[in-house]
Amino acid sequence: MRAYVSVWRLPSAPALLLAGFAGRLPSAMVPLALLLMVQQETGSYAIAGLAAALLGIAMAVMAPVLGRYADRRGPRPILFAQAAAYPVLLAVLIAVVVGGAPAGAVLAASAAAGAATPLVSGTVRALWSRVDPRVRNTAYALDATATELVFVVGPALVAALAVFTSPALAVAVAGTLAVVGALGVATARAARDYVPVVGARAGVFSTVRTPGLPRVLLSGAAVMLGFGALEVAVPAFADRMGAPGMSGLLLAVWALGSTIGGLWFGARVLSISLPRQYRLLLLGVTIGLAPLAWISSPWAMGVLLFLGGTAIAPTLTVQNTLVGSLAPVHATTEAFTWLSTITVGASAIGAALGGALIESPAGVPGSLLLATLGAGLAVVVTLLPGRRPAQAAEPVRESVPA
Repeated sequence: MRAYVSVWRLPSAPALLLAGFAGRLPSAMVPLALLLMVQQETGSYAIAGLAAALLGIAMAVMAPVLGRYADRRGPRPILFAQAAAYPVLLAVLIAVVVGGAPAGAVLAASAAAGAATPLVSGTVRALWSRVDPRVRNTAYALDATATELVFVVGPALVAALAVFTSPALAVAVAGTLAVVGALGVATARAARDYVPVVGARAGVFSTVRTPGLPRVLLSGAAVMLGFGALEVAVPAFADRMGAPGMSGLLLAVWALGSTIGGLWFGARVLSISLPRQYRLLLLGVTIGLAPLAWISSPWAMGVLLFLGGTAIAPTLTVQNTLVGSLAPVHATTEAFTWLSTITVGASAIGAALGGALIESPAGVPGSLLLATLGAGLAVVVTLLPGRRPAQAAEPVRESVPA
């Protein structure tokens, strides 16, 4: 626990952790709440699904663009602008949907809201990359654990608000949390003291092509494709077992295992190189997922999800550490936004493929097998040859108090 106390005592750590958590919740809340709201008002799952997809696509497309600007000018102007624009665009989206506007207007409003989603996640990770290297891994562990909790608390909050009030209120609450999170991160000392690192202007995909980074991004996409399939398979599994109410519990147990594993890992100092840690942890994720396709008991599924989940947050911790160390010092925020964009997109693809498998003769076991194959593919990607990163990247990275 001493390692976590050291991180918490950093000047901006409470703001980055708490405001970062609040600012990330909308990414787990708005797509689901929008899906429920549009379906409720239009009666069409097709329009609802397309609206949620456009929101996610717009967010994914804009994030690297804004990340590049944040690296050059600092994150504060973007966060302040998004804190003002995002709730307004969400209000427009709610009004369009509830007001019975045509499908085209609903889709356009969804895309506009997605494009304005506050750049909280990439900013927080970029700021963590500037803390003292001695506590950086622990900071990333806390960040990964908080991210896992976001995808437990967010959907649960949406479900509660949708049942007891309305999906529209869930969208409004998400907008409020986004403002709190964006302003909290923007006013943190680490953001105020942010000094951009001057770098050569390069092409749109130059950061993605940084030596060593493609393998991290592709492996991250592969494992997240698997997670997307799993997140669809678990509710279907619970429904097929005659216990649909256990789906939320099973996913919560999975996240709990990840949280515990992340906290344990973050307090450790390992002598193994980061690439090898990453490969071994991905292998651990694969082994944890492998038995799930053959399980027929919800209770056994819960135990295995908990055990397998313990490797997830440590994997994300090392993944973030690798991105922070490999990214050019003048493009750290952009690199993290690329990571978010690619992994979120891969998760969505995994969910779509998993859903298709569930409806096919392969059924739920097919979707669970896809989850295992995704994690296994991530291990294979880390073994592929590629350009080696520069050796002297770390000494020129400025370490500042967070």
